[in-house]
Parts: sequence; structure tokens; C-alpha cells
Amino acid sequence: MPPRKRTATAPAVSEGAKIGEPVPRAVDTNTASVGIPPQPDYDPREEIRALRKQMESLRLEISAAARSVKGGAMQAARQTEATVKLYPVSSLLAVAAVAGAFAFAIAGIRSSTPRSRYDRALDEMRDLYDRIRDRL
Repeated sequence: MPPRKRTATAPAVSEGAKIGEPVPRAVDTNTASVGIPPQPDYDPREEIRALRKQMESLRLEISAAARSVKGGAMQAARQTEATVKLYPVSSLLAVAAVAGAFAFAIAGIRSSTPRSRYDRALDEMRDLYDRIRDRL
């Protein structure tokens, strides 16, 4: 069907909602009205005030948690210092044992060189050759 031609008397836009007017959401069956129900007034200052209160409470919680962690670390440092002062030889032996364990672990990793499959095959051939020679 071909589109209708506009005449000079027909308006280009229908006589309905104007630009910027709210769009109807639904039909209210109780009042038989169409449109957006009245909305409560919006106060952005109140919204910002509530957000600031929430941010302040979060800041206080974070600072309390940081103080707690810092206090626990300080207490652990004081306990370690007291232990070292009371038992200097035992502390020295414990540190030496940990350092020795790390040294052995590092030395064990470095000493085991990876062998290629060709080296292993060559060793197996030598072992086979030695066994055959021992039988003869």
C-alpha cells in the first residue's frame, strides 16, 4: 500500500503528547485514568547527606580494622623480641635451622641437573653392554 500524501491542512505531528511531557505508564483501573501517578518530591541534598553518612561510617570501620591489624603486628613484634631476649641461644638455633633448611632446598634444586632422553638411552646401552661382556 503506498504511503499517504500529506496535505497542507493535515498536521505533520499528531495532537498527542508534547516533547518533554511524561509518558503514560499504565491504566489505573480504580480511577479509570491513564498516565503517570504523582511522584513524591525528590531532594538530592537529602540523598547526598545519606551517602555522606554511609561513607563516614565505612571510613570509621576501615580505620578501626587498620588499627586492629597494626596493634596485632606490634604485639607479635614485642612477643618475638621478648622471646629472643629470654632465649637467645634457642632463637639463634631456630634461625640457623630455618636458614639451613632453605640452603639445602636450594642446593637440592640446583644439584639435580635435568638429563635428556638421549643421555638416559646412552646409559642404558652402556649397562647392557657391560652385562653382556660380564657373561662372556
